[in-house]
Amino acid sequence: MNELASRIMVVLQKQGKKGIHFKDLTKKLKIKSKHLKEFRLTLEELIDRGEVIEKKSKLMASSSFGFLPAQITRVNKTFGFAKLLEEETEYFIPGKFLLGALPGDRVLLKRIPGRGDSPEGEVVKLTAKGDGEFTGKIVMENGEYYVLPDSLIKEKLRLVKHGLNGAKEGEKVLARVAYRGKRHSEHKAQVLSSYGDADTAYSCAQAVLELHGVSKEFPLAVLDKAEYLQKRGIKSGDYLMREDLRNDIIFTIDGADSMDLDDAVSLTKLGDSYQLGVHIADVSHYVLYQSEIDQEAFFRGTSIYYADQVIPMLPKALSNGICSLNPGEDRLAFSALMTLDLEGNLIDFDFQKTVIRSRVKGVYDEVNALFAGTADQEIEGKYAQVKDSLMLMKELALLRMEKKKQRGAPEIVTHESKIIVGKDGKAADVKLRQSGLAENLIEEFMLLANEAAAMAGKLKSLPFVYRVHEPPAPEKVERLNETLRLLGLQTRELKPNVKPKALAEILEKSKGTPIDSVVNIQVLRSMSKAKYSENPLGHYGLALENYAHFTSPIRRYPDLMVHRVLSELLFGKSPEELQRRYGKYVVKAATQSTQTEIDAMTIERECEDCYKAEYMKPHLGETFDGVISSVARHGIYVELPNTVEGLIRVEDLPDGEYFFDEVMTYTNLTTGKKFKIGDPIRVVCSACDVNSGNIDFVPAKAEREK
Repeated sequence: MNELASRIMVVLQKQGKKGIHFKDLTKKLKIKSKHLKEFRLTLEELIDRGEVIEKKSKLMASSSFGFLPAQITRVNKTFGFAKLLEEETEYFIPGKFLLGALPGDRVLLKRIPGRGDSPEGEVVKLTAKGDGEFTGKIVMENGEYYVLPDSLIKEKLRLVKHGLNGAKEGEKVLARVAYRGKRHSEHKAQVLSSYGDADTAYSCAQAVLELHGVSKEFPLAVLDKAEYLQKRGIKSGDYLMREDLRNDIIFTIDGADSMDLDDAVSLTKLGDSYQLGVHIADVSHYVLYQSEIDQEAFFRGTSIYYADQVIPMLPKALSNGICSLNPGEDRLAFSALMTLDLEGNLIDFDFQKTVIRSRVKGVYDEVNALFAGTADQEIEGKYAQVKDSLMLMKELALLRMEKKKQRGAPEIVTHESKIIVGKDGKAADVKLRQSGLAENLIEEFMLLANEAAAMAGKLKSLPFVYRVHEPPAPEKVERLNETLRLLGLQTRELKPNVKPKALAEILEKSKGTPIDSVVNIQVLRSMSKAKYSENPLGHYGLALENYAHFTSPIRRYPDLMVHRVLSELLFGKSPEELQRRYGKYVVKAATQSTQTEIDAMTIERECEDCYKAEYMKPHLGETFDGVISSVARHGIYVELPNTVEGLIRVEDLPDGEYFFDEVMTYTNLTTGKKFKIGDPIRVVCSACDVNSGNIDFVPAKAEREK
């Protein structure tokens, strides 16, 4: 198919704008009648992708007109984005140039002059329609029902005949565009499912899950197999060929509400070395390659977490049952056994199949209290048998944290939310998720195991799924340079191949200053997105040459795949045999895992936005102190200390004409007052829409009078 497509494109590109008839194209390519079906299919695929267009019965290469094949990735109320099919470049598209295109549609773009640094485009042709699905709310006007989309467009959409499908006014729905006009406002919709009151975050989250094709339920065959494995337990044969570590002091440390405990740790000090064990649930022992459970796990790719909900990658019989490293129970594990010198350098590692018995279910807050010397008697008693190990772990963790700083890994501070849900299922509180030494300790030990796994894969040339993070793109580095110049932090120009240490130094320089948060945000935005790859490209953000994910096979498919390959290597399979078996599959696994991770992050953000809006609704009219977290053409975003973020629209800024520098500042041209990223600001909560997850702020009276 690829070779034939290439031949077609070569001919069409030579024909240029004059094009060629279908029959003449088959003659030029000498297509025989027995290959005509394959030729038609290939041509149709090229047309769908937008690489070929039909005009006046002639076929032409879209590149002859300067058109760019792309896919619509996002559509908001007044603009959209499209990503080129052949590369990762994303184009901003003003709403008037979208031609009614929807997320998932394939289009042809024409580049147009832009106002900012991002390339801008205009949709000139729709080449293939996506599913046209979106979430929204049923509203009534003049006795007629409409769907008001959450974020797709600003206009409400009419329904086709019988398109209500039993939904009621005020309900959250999943709908699809059933009739397409030439503009978004001309589309008509049909309701697919309804979820109840659109003013409850729970209902809205259900709609988000269905929109993204995520099911809380597992296929019956998968559930049956998982429950069988749970009931079967561990048989005598399962202990064979495993190192028995049940007498070692091994334990887990997780959040208080964690149920899927997939990692445990142990540590001893022998003379001039530390012996660190990171013991991971041996999920690949239960989830066999290409089994029904494995196929479902591949499809899901990752577990999804939001508010008080978990959509697991594996059925609970596995994730919370036989694979969970519960205290006092025998569990099969895959252990990374590592030797570090007294300075904390990794000098040797080994991977072994083991059987362990966790001594205690550690909790971050309790361990932090032990480290701080503020633990009460109950906590002291709980950890009595592991306290010596914990203090030794603290010693090693501090060494490793210093090593991370020395190798130049940027320490970017991000704000994560913790949503507290009440008994009524509604958001009762939103807090900033705190992180202490216990969390850092586990992170450092997991990083070590992940690094060791990647080194093993690379050393043996195994078919592997690596976690990779590439250096920042040149245009993002230049944008960061511009921001740093505006902040007065630019001592030397950052080059396109900037080293992680240079970014780490910038972050360190701003720490504790008023511009600390803005520098963190801008450095984070300059970074490439981490992803999965079959190639060991290293991890820029961690300043590591080798990195893979090994430590969470209960909730991430790449970790399960790494376990599977390393397990078969331990059991005697050669790297060549493993390449034959998994060489092509790891490419698919890396692509699928990257996409499902992106989807999961989108789902989690959209669901949590609804819960945050639900929490803020009773606080309408109240005043809050916040910080300007970002700026955009449509207004200023303000983040509160509890991580809730809201928008001050441009029209709600104090009176006057404003200049927006497209980077970080709005300036009132009359008064000279500036609204800049990182500045503190007092705001009033003016509107909350649970349905869309949007929160609006306006400057408090004191801000207007400054």
